[in-house]
Amino acid sequence: MKDRLEANVKAALPSWDRIAGNWKQFAGKARERWGELTDSDVDVIAGRRELLVGKIQERYGIITDQAERQVAAWMNEVATTKSRH
Repeated sequence: MKDRLEANVKAALPSWDRIAGNWKQFAGKARERWGELTDSDVDVIAGRRELLVGKIQERYGIITDQAERQVAAWMNEVATTKSRH
């Protein structure tokens, strides 16, 4: 299971580079998805995936794997939405 998760994360890295490079644009979408994130959280995250996962873990009381899966799913949603436009 963990190997599959790591493979999914690696496959998503190019998409994350785009998110990180345009974090100010994607930050609002992250706040929509995870409403418990504060403006301060979003500022601290500053496009760093590992910090997003950590803040999701912290705010929602979930384990790392769950937070990683949520971020991967969100990245797919964002990529799908962008490719439709």
